[in-house]
Amino acid sequence: MNVLFLCTHNSARSILAEAALNHLGRVGGEQRFRGFSAGSSPRENQQPNPLALRALQDAGIATEGLSSKSWDVFALPDAPHMDLVITVCDNAAGEACPFWPGQPATAHWGYPDPSNVAGSEEERLDAFKQTLLAIRRRLELLINLPASGVDRLRLQQAARDLAQKG
Repeated sequence: MNVLFLCTHNSARSILAEAALNHLGRVGGEQRFRGFSAGSSPRENQQPNPLALRALQDAGIATEGLSSKSWDVFALPDAPHMDLVITVCDNAAGEACPFWPGQPATAHWGYPDPSNVAGSEEERLDAFKQTLLAIRRRLELLINLPASGVDRLRLQQAARDLAQKG
């Protein structure tokens, strides 16, 4: 099952979610879930936030191959088909969450942007670690959904219900 995490710049929350799902998505020796991430408007030469990469590494999650990219990459003819698209931007903070056209199941899991936290480097890193922990909790519930009988509508409802858990 391919899951695309979308945010505005694709440098923090969506990167954390992609890497965490790829780490957790191996169930019974098989890669049952595969994470991807993109942004609706990444800045020119956008890179993953170094604190996001550090939070992942500190959690024992691989960061190789992570990159910031536009969601346009996933509209190309050879792009992988997405089964679920989850926006991870924070509507409450006034961020514009991207809209994904097409037929995949969709959900919104809002997280405050850890990049906006002020303070020492350790305080800022802690904000990334807390965001990763919150994302990981929802992903663990998602990957434990029963494999049989999960059609698009049930998947969408389950993913939306997880937005209420935290």
